[in-house]
Amino acid sequence: MNRLTIAPTSLKRPAKTVAKTRQPQFKKDRPAPPHCLLAPESYEPNYAYPLIVWLHSSGGSERELQQVMPLISLRNYVSAGVRGPASLSSGYDWPQSTGGINLAETLVAEAVARAERSFHIHRERIYLAGYEAGGTMAVRLALRHPERYAGGISLNGPFPTDHAPLARLTKLRRSKILMAHCRDSQTYPIDRVCQELALFHAAGLSVTLRQYPCEDELTTQMLSDVDVWLMEQVTGVRTADEHPAPLPSEWN
Repeated sequence: MNRLTIAPTSLKRPAKTVAKTRQPQFKKDRPAPPHCLLAPESYEPNYAYPLIVWLHSSGGSERELQQVMPLISLRNYVSAGVRGPASLSSGYDWPQSTGGINLAETLVAEAVARAERSFHIHRERIYLAGYEAGGTMAVRLALRHPERYAGGISLNGPFPTDHAPLARLTKLRRSKILMAHCRDSQTYPIDRVCQELALFHAAGLSVTLRQYPCEDELTTQMLSDVDVWLMEQVTGVRTADEHPAPLPSEWN
C-alpha cells in the first residue's frame, strides 16, 4: 500500500507516489483567492460534472488538491481545493470553533460558487472531502447543509462532536458519508471509531466505514476507494472492489 506524503505548505516537489503522474494545471486568477480549481481532462461542457471540494490537513493549503486528485481521478470530477481559515507557521488549519466553522462554511460556499461559474456542475452531486482535520470539517459542513451537499468524506479525520453536528438530524437521511480509519492511528484511536459506529447506528445515518492497515497517513488505496465510492453514489451502481479495504463496515 503506497503512502502519500502531504507537503505542508508547498507542492513544488510532488510526493514519490505521484512523481510519475502528470501534474494538473490550476486555473489562476489575480489576486489569488483562498481556493483553486481543477478542470477534468477532456472537459465536456454539456455534461454536468460532480464536484469534489477538498479540505486539506492541518498545516496544509488548498494546493494539496494537486497531490490528491491524480490519485482519485483526473477525468470524473471538477474539483476545488479550499484554504483553511486559520494560519499556522507551516500552513493553514480548520478550527472546530464557532468562528472557525462559520468561516469554513463561507470559504467552501465561495469555492463552490466559483466552480459553478467556471464549469458545468451537477448541483445535487457536490461532495466535501478532506484529510484529518479537513475531513472532520468536510463531514461537519456536509451534515450542516444536507440540501446543498450530497455527502462528506473524511480520511482519518474523526467524526465532529461539539457544536451539534447532528442538529438537522431529520434532514440528514439523504446525506452519504464515507469515513476512512487508519487501524494504528494515534490521533483517531479505534475506541473512538467504535463509539462513532454506535452513534451512526442510533442516528440512522448512511455511513460507510473503511479501515486500512496503516498509521496516521494518507494512502493511495484510500484515494482510489474515494473514486469508487463516489462513482457508486453518482451512478447508483455498486462496484465490486478489486482490492477491498480490510474490515469494511456500513450502516444504512
